Amino acid sequence: MSTAYNAGPTTREDWRAKEVTEILERALAEDLGSGDLTTAATLPAPVEAAGTFLAQEVMVVAGLPVVERLFELLDAKLRFRALVEEGQLVSRGVLAEVRGDARSLLRGERTALNFLQRLSGIATLTRRYVARLEGTKARLRDTRKTTPGLRLLERYAVRVGGGSNHRFGLFDAVLIKENHARLAGGVGEAVRRAREKYGSRQPIQVEVRDETELRQALEAGADAVLLDNMTVEQVDLAVDVVKARAVVEASGGLKLDNLRAYAECGVDYISVGALTHSAPAAEISFDLVPVGEPRP
Repeated sequence: MSTAYNAGPTTREDWRAKEVTEILERALAEDLGSGDLTTAATLPAPVEAAGTFLAQEVMVVAGLPVVERLFELLDAKLRFRALVEEGQLVSRGVLAEVRGDARSLLRGERTALNFLQRLSGIATLTRRYVARLEGTKARLRDTRKTTPGLRLLERYAVRVGGGSNHRFGLFDAVLIKENHARLAGGVGEAVRRAREKYGSRQPIQVEVRDETELRQALEAGADAVLLDNMTVEQVDLAVDVVKARAVVEASGGLKLDNLRAYAECGVDYISVGALTHSAPAAEISFDLVPVGEPRP
């Protein structure tokens, strides 16, 4: 992949990289297994067909390159054409067209829809959260609360929706959580151990639950603090205590109806697990007709 792994796909070449290809191949194999019994029985010979992906509601579109790559893996002769831009806010209407052997289209339609609906749902929800932060300095981040095996694509959808990504996994950033601190003997000791291990090579972020832990983290030299499940009043006080000595992130219990209040405290980031673990799938259908026949 031409970009860093945790940045996700950005170019046409990235969508053909090993990490993305493996995700799509697993998804196709999960559905196809040893073959499509229904299509084999009803369409024994090739039929040229045209399929359209139709938005049934207002949404931010995400996943068109995923669908294009999926159909390419399924049948290199299929011809895919996006009719809207990735990241575009659309209402009801045609998102993309794909033409070719109807048997291949039938084999891929459900898997393609699953990806397009899931990623567009994440992008749409993310856009709603981002809109609530306009006019503040706070930036929206996702979390590791993703569907196992789909993190690369789900975090891509967050970016399409206007959000940003936190660490990709355990391997690319230090984030001391409550359990780490408890087992290490406290927030301050956990931060000191991390600093001793990594020096200045890795920024050290630590989760804190109250003002006492916050002060311990700052005294130990934490680069960033994650304010966990604090009230708006507690976050406001924490920002004042930090006084720009560390990056401040709020997380836990943040929803659309209270997001703005937390942002106005002056935090740098707000992380929301719901972007990926609770985003509803976008309503998208796939209509397929033989080439030359009018659409119903």
